[in-house]
Amino acid sequence: TNFYNSIFINTENGGKGCRDLNGELHELDSQWRTDSCHDCSCSEGAIDCCSSFSTPSNYDEENCVSIFNKETCTYKVVEKDDHSKECPVHEWVG
Repeated sequence: TNFYNSIFINTENGGKGCRDLNGELHELDSQWRTDSCHDCSCSEGAIDCCSSFSTPSNYDEENCVSIFNKETCTYKVVEKDDHSKECPVHEWVG
């Protein structure tokens, strides 16, 4: 999923790179992970980003809840009444 707009620029030292919407400059052919757990890369004139995680989509939503961990970029599906008990997930998307 491409959701980042980018501007291809020449830096003062003659190098090339991509500037993301936050104004951060990334070197050409570089890769990084954003704070929102998306893997991005800078190629000739564009930044491409995609989700680095899968989202649970087929589980007991009445008794369970999905919790996202931004440190590990993963979801865990647990019982609503007891977060120490994991729920089975039958399908993941992403």
